[in-house]
Amino acid sequence: MTLDDTRAATARVRAFFESLEPASVDRLDAVYAPDASFGDPFNEVHGLTEIRRIFTQMFEHLDDCRFTFVDETVDERGAFLTWDMTFRIRRLSPKATRRIHGATHLKFAPDGRIARHRDYWDAAGELYAKLPLIGPVMRWLKRKLG
Repeated sequence: MTLDDTRAATARVRAFFESLEPASVDRLDAVYAPDASFGDPFNEVHGLTEIRRIFTQMFEHLDDCRFTFVDETVDERGAFLTWDMTFRIRRLSPKATRRIHGATHLKFAPDGRIARHRDYWDAAGELYAKLPLIGPVMRWLKRKLG
């Protein structure tokens, strides 16, 4: 892909995730290649069916999930994006909005769809430490080990 192709593909991915909602799961094939892979601190999957499963589970547990992109770096090989994800955890504290700051590394297939999507974020500091039951334990461990 040329730099212009990668920029266009990155813009399509950003637009998709900025408007992400439960109905978007049915349209993941617009941005992911059939044999794409996805990884984050909790998952490592291959293929569109498994990627759909991850996003379906996300929407089963979270409400008001929104991505705001902070920065991006794009070259012919792919893109690196930083973002903030805000959400509410349906079962634990449905009124509390939470935020995770993270980054995504994307590699694109020749047709401009995602071939490899890898998310990087601190599950312990960004999520576990802020939860009602496990949070105090995580903060104590951080103090003891830090």
